[in-house]
Amino acid sequence: MGKATPEHRVMVDGFPIDVDDHEDVLAAMDRAIQERSTGHYISITNTESIYHARRIPSHGDYVRGADFSLCDGVGVIIAAKAAGDEVTRYNGPILQLDASRYGASRGWRHYYLGGADGSAEEMGKRLQEQFPGMIVAGIYEPPFRPLTAQERAEVIADIKRTKADIVWVGLGLIKQEAMVADLLEEADVPWMSGVGGAFDYHSGRIPWSPWIIRKTGMEWLFRLVVQPKARAKRLYWSFAWMFGAMGRGFVGRFSGKQKQLGS
Repeated sequence: MGKATPEHRVMVDGFPIDVDDHEDVLAAMDRAIQERSTGHYISITNTESIYHARRIPSHGDYVRGADFSLCDGVGVIIAAKAAGDEVTRYNGPILQLDASRYGASRGWRHYYLGGADGSAEEMGKRLQEQFPGMIVAGIYEPPFRPLTAQERAEVIADIKRTKADIVWVGLGLIKQEAMVADLLEEADVPWMSGVGGAFDYHSGRIPWSPWIIRKTGMEWLFRLVVQPKARAKRLYWSFAWMFGAMGRGFVGRFSGKQKQLGS
């Protein structure tokens, strides 16, 4: 577990999902920022993330080691229900919106690492218009390849130079999580989080699904229609994990009831 201890944590298929109130998560972030306590990170944990976490040890360690592991996606909710638990969603785009709002009056300094063709800059402009006073401390759009040693040193130096409080990484699963893990200690920043498509949504590059679709958890279908090539394989991974986790959850619940009846 990370340095900030969540109040409410549920294990879903062996991986943590934190169900703290949104304002409590933001308050924990603020405490670390005001104290300049560094090395914290938030995992946005969805079905695809757990699929990879079960197969790639480093990614599994990343999810388990997060200060907060927040539920992104109805599939995680369904898998949790199968095991008899309740979790609520708090996805990356919403977390970033909340942090932009909450931090505007507190002087939080946001740094955007990711995006392409100016999407990070456009996102920053739009969020500053929406939340007056919000500070965009810096932007770095990395190349579509692993960073060289010199580039890695440059981005670490830039994050330090800007005195960033939160580094939002938008490179897509699982590249962004690997970037967070690689830079976390040396960047000397209170918080980092990989937020995937948030850069595209907040910059307007990709349309956000209508509110009613988000409310019912059907964004995956909307995204499949909007980005069929990009989403098809990822949906396969998501459904493969979800149905497997549901089965394991039901078996775990049944086995537990059997043990109770036999005791």
